[in-house]
Amino acid sequence: MRFFANWLQGGRIDVGFLGAAQVDRFGNINTTVVGDYHAPKVRLPGAGGAPEIAGSAKSVLIILKQSARSFVDKLDFITSVGHGEGGDSRKRLGLPGAGPVGIITDLCIMEPEAGTHEFVVTALHPGVTREQVVAATGWPIRFADTVATTAEPTELELTALRDLEARTAAAHGQAPGEA
Repeated sequence: MRFFANWLQGGRIDVGFLGAAQVDRFGNINTTVVGDYHAPKVRLPGAGGAPEIAGSAKSVLIILKQSARSFVDKLDFITSVGHGEGGDSRKRLGLPGAGPVGIITDLCIMEPEAGTHEFVVTALHPGVTREQVVAATGWPIRFADTVATTAEPTELELTALRDLEARTAAAHGQAPGEA
């Protein structure tokens, strides 16, 4: 762990990639409990190194499937700080990294709004509607003035993803596409 701590202090992590069970409008992450901490509905895997990455990486990308259960108005527990309460919260907390610069979901891409650091939708994936994003978000999600459409994956990218899915399924004794 000393090596890991020294590595973080040296600012050598340029981009951190984090998942979450819950995320809020300011990119704060919960991977600890759903429900009351002392009597949770679900106990999750916990923090691991995520708080250090979220606090110290030069920038962070959050990646997860979008649903109203995971995109919540208020986290049940803050495991990793994103932009805290918004505004200059990270600066007041003394966190050196830029925090989350994007949330990538199966529906869209969100980026923090300048000044407030609240995440707004900046791109929709092909075929996804604003209404789908609103329905899958537990806070009043906002959209940028100009919302782009992400590029369709290339055939090379699709082949790589399908190969990864097949290898992952095989490693877990499943057929591709099984959940």
